[in-house]
Amino acid sequence: MAKTETPSGAAPSAVETSTAPARAGLVLLALILVAAVANLNLSVANVALPDIGRAFDSSQTSLDLIAVGYSLGLAASVLYLGALGDRYGRKMMLVLGISLSIPASVAAAYAPSDGFLVLARIVGGVSAGMAFPTTLALITALWVGPSRTKAIALWSAIGGALSALGPLVAGGMLQHFWWGSVFLVTLPLAALALVLAVMLVPSHVNETSDPVDNLGGILAALMVGALIVAINFAPVPNRGALALGLGVIAAAAAIAFVIRQRRARNPLYDLHVAARRVFWVAACAGIIVFGSLMAAAFIGQQFLQNVLGYSTLQAGAAILPAVVFMVVVAPRSAKLVEARGARFTLLTGYVFVLLGFLTMLVLWDEGTPYWEVGLAYAFVGIGVGFAGTPASHSLTGSVPVKRAGMASGTADLQRDLGGAIMQSILGALLTAGYAAAVASAIAAAPNGNQISDTTEAQLQQSFAGAENIAKLHPQYANQILAGAKSSFVDGANWAYAAGIVAIVVGAALVFFLYPKKEQEQALLAEYQQADKNVQ
Repeated sequence: MAKTETPSGAAPSAVETSTAPARAGLVLLALILVAAVANLNLSVANVALPDIGRAFDSSQTSLDLIAVGYSLGLAASVLYLGALGDRYGRKMMLVLGISLSIPASVAAAYAPSDGFLVLARIVGGVSAGMAFPTTLALITALWVGPSRTKAIALWSAIGGALSALGPLVAGGMLQHFWWGSVFLVTLPLAALALVLAVMLVPSHVNETSDPVDNLGGILAALMVGALIVAINFAPVPNRGALALGLGVIAAAAAIAFVIRQRRARNPLYDLHVAARRVFWVAACAGIIVFGSLMAAAFIGQQFLQNVLGYSTLQAGAAILPAVVFMVVVAPRSAKLVEARGARFTLLTGYVFVLLGFLTMLVLWDEGTPYWEVGLAYAFVGIGVGFAGTPASHSLTGSVPVKRAGMASGTADLQRDLGGAIMQSILGALLTAGYAAAVASAIAAAPNGNQISDTTEAQLQQSFAGAENIAKLHPQYANQILAGAKSSFVDGANWAYAAGIVAIVVGAALVFFLYPKKEQEQALLAEYQQADKNVQ
């Protein structure tokens, strides 16, 4: 039975009913722990990338794919698997997903090559695609009113904080164990989450009996997967045709997906609901905000270790300001949404995320002191803390309960597709910028014409490649590493500049197209009435 928090004697029309399930705290804890497994797995690879690069002599593109593989698997599958959960049981999908995450993590930890590691990360992402959508879908189905806003705020804040905390945990592991140990961090948490989910999470709450659009699910997975891989291969020499072909496949799948969703009797993704202004603007805004957080961690962890010489533990600890401020700000974000509306709160978050990326672009270089690093992460943490709650809350509030899986799937896409796209774009620009800077440095060097094509290619492929060349030529090691650090900063600046452009575009989208509080409330009431009439 659900407990009602409405004051005694208050009429439902006078006070918004606020309900929560029995043992609400324990149920929410179970859902947050399930989400925590996915959030930690999203971020633990970042701090290990330099070690992985040295272990496999990986190119920067391979490292980008290792970092983005989990997001790719999750983003490609989340809509389809969320719909399957809506139809056949969210709890069942949750349990299956958290169970699959265990062997996927073990496979990643003991991967014999970087290619195998990419595949293991993608499988892990698919397992999260089973489990993660059900967490927010169940919150939407079990909580109503202000209690739902508070639950989403906790879910968003703790999930974001754990994602940001992943590098610290991974950094500590790498101080004592091999690179693969970072992928085993979630195993105890996954086991606990599995037990709590089986014991506490209710089954079959507001689920639908409509058939699942299987063709739409396949097209969605193809569209997202092809797009992300295409972005990652775009800057790679001699891979232009592959990137173009994948881009064409992604575009064709997108067109076919839209046509399918318009014609299907029971579409996987209701385009009529998605066209609601509160929904689609919030979805786009969230993609950029959460993607910015993941991209900042992705680029930042490599910068701290490769350029500033931080240990893995120091690099992981460096992101703590983002964690602290996300946790502190998120509850205030929920209050700000209630007081000023989602638009104001989203824009507040965007301002701080923009300040974070400007700090990285302007202040981060080979001699950056920690306070400049911490300041950038603090700004990003505050921004995500403010923007995360309204970005997710607007989705769940603008869809009918029977489409809770669609809302939760879109909320997951904000993080996962946003992370995959932003990491891929910024990673591609880092790769291209680094290679261009290395090529320029070699051309300007007095003995540049003495460097063989093979050595030049090795220097350009990644910072790890430059480290390996430095070991082979110790007499030139200092010059090689100094040039690699300078080139990495140049490539990172390309990435930060692209992040700033994306953030400005997202802020403009919210400013001009997201409704102010009064209009937002009117639109939400209009959506609810329309959904009742359809039922």
